[in-house]
Amino acid sequence: MRPPEKLTIDTPEQIALEFPLAGAGSRFLALAIDTFVQLVIILFLGLVALFVLWIRSLGYQAIATWAFALLILLAFVLYYGYFAAFETLWGGQTPGKRAVGLRVISVTGQPITAFDALLRNLLRIVDQMPGIYAVGVLSIFFTARNQRLGDLVAGTVVVQEHSLPEEGLQATPATATRLGAARLTVAEVEVIQTFLTRRADLPESLRRRTAGQLADRLRTRLELPAGSYRDDEALIEVIAGEYRRR
Repeated sequence: MRPPEKLTIDTPEQIALEFPLAGAGSRFLALAIDTFVQLVIILFLGLVALFVLWIRSLGYQAIATWAFALLILLAFVLYYGYFAAFETLWGGQTPGKRAVGLRVISVTGQPITAFDALLRNLLRIVDQMPGIYAVGVLSIFFTARNQRLGDLVAGTVVVQEHSLPEEGLQATPATATRLGAARLTVAEVEVIQTFLTRRADLPESLRRRTAGQLADRLRTRLELPAGSYRDDEALIEVIAGEYRRR
């Protein structure tokens, strides 16, 4: 069974958003980068351990014992907490995922929580069995949303992400963008940002239709004239830029 390449979510605003799902190849490339980062940190900890051995040879037994205990704790946290910590602090990304352009999100399209990040990575111990992520690979290939076991338990997916171009937001003077974006709710802003981030991946017809629906709702919500900003995407960009400048 071949899984679909996109995750489609209908928002409460009745706007369909599509998220390109990450495949096994890109996910393993991100994993390789993260593993390299972990190895570099472990190498540094190894050098520190050599320094501790030198201190021990000078007769500082108690200090060396506590230092070794701390190094073992740091190594444990690094191995098991690396992914959960980065995905919590970086909004679903690790250094590897950021380099490849991937992000972990909830199956509802919302950002993941700290609990989601912790839960999905606890199952990494099972996904990596028997040592080459065989369980995780099989799960990715045979689930509809390319999910490994950790994703299934936490209700998360890994999607491809394209960075939001800033030039469109900077081109409009601030004096021309006082449209009342501060009145928008967090959920409404998330819908705007999601569309601007994913629009490059949408088919042209779906992109225009989605932009039109979103722009019409923003005109109504902010009580803007019907003819303001006939370019729907320009209106959305201006409102997003105004909200960011807050």
